[in-house]
Amino acid sequence: MDTNFEKACSGYRYIDILDFSTLSGEHYKEIRLQYQVFGQELGTAPLVVVNHALTGNSQVMGENGWWNEAIGYGKPIDAQRYSILCFDVPGNGYGASMLIQNPYKWVARDVARIFLQGLEILNISKAFALVGNSVGGGIAWEMIALAPKLFSHFVAVATDWKSSDWIIANSLIQERILETSSQPMHDARLHAMLCYRSPQSFKIKFNRTLHHENQSLHNVETWLLHHGEKLEKRFSLAAYKLMNQLVKTIDITKDRGNFEQVMQSVETQIHIIGTNSDLYFVPEENIETHQLLQKMGKQSTYQEIKSIHGHDAFLIEYQQLDIFLREIFFH
Repeated sequence: MDTNFEKACSGYRYIDILDFSTLSGEHYKEIRLQYQVFGQELGTAPLVVVNHALTGNSQVMGENGWWNEAIGYGKPIDAQRYSILCFDVPGNGYGASMLIQNPYKWVARDVARIFLQGLEILNISKAFALVGNSVGGGIAWEMIALAPKLFSHFVAVATDWKSSDWIIANSLIQERILETSSQPMHDARLHAMLCYRSPQSFKIKFNRTLHHENQSLHNVETWLLHHGEKLEKRFSLAAYKLMNQLVKTIDITKDRGNFEQVMQSVETQIHIIGTNSDLYFVPEENIETHQLLQKMGKQSTYQEIKSIHGHDAFLIEYQQLDIFLREIFFH
């Protein structure tokens, strides 16, 4: 590992990506790629690379770890058995992450290219698994298309290889809110939460009840307002605009041909985990992808979380997810 490119600081480590241009032609003399390593040190155990979701970061386990139920000592992705590496999407607003001034010059594939450059600089020529959740999964799909032999396994959780018309439409609404609202992040989050949950989840949780202190508001309204305020305090507007743009621009087939042509050279075993009530990355698209891969003779599995909680089920239904992940990581 080249120490000229890697530095450790309070858990974060950094790689300098030099002379990077986005696919739209935006040039950066230097991009500081921030990442963290958990479990075993790099090079001493099989490697698992994890891509975070929209408001997530590289803190996948430990204090404030956003996926502690899935990653940790004795957990399905066991820190005793694996080196676990997670990059921060440049511009996601965490740690010393850079500020992306023009998010509309970025697409998901640009981030995939940066992550792969980071792995190359770390001298990683083979990894046991790549795991991606939501938009992080879309970036991961782009990674396996760019590096078809690098990962033995790809676990695609609540995600897809493309931004569907539905996701593009919702991302446009998010974009308009972020550009025009007097409380952009707060109000965008209110709308986003409707994508991440389901009508049935809201009914079970709230059942049209009124707030105990303010009878003019329903509990569902105060819950949404709380989530808006919470995100507003911990996230930046520039980061939200960038991450929303990345969600909107997932497409491994762009300028390459159809899905089958792109996947032809991919040797990675693909494990798709959907949720039956996901209104965002819908299960029907996941099933169609799995069927296409099987027709091609690719090693692919599809498993489905049964839940009322919609897209966010991968952060809630840990018992089901535990079973699916252990089949891969304790094989």
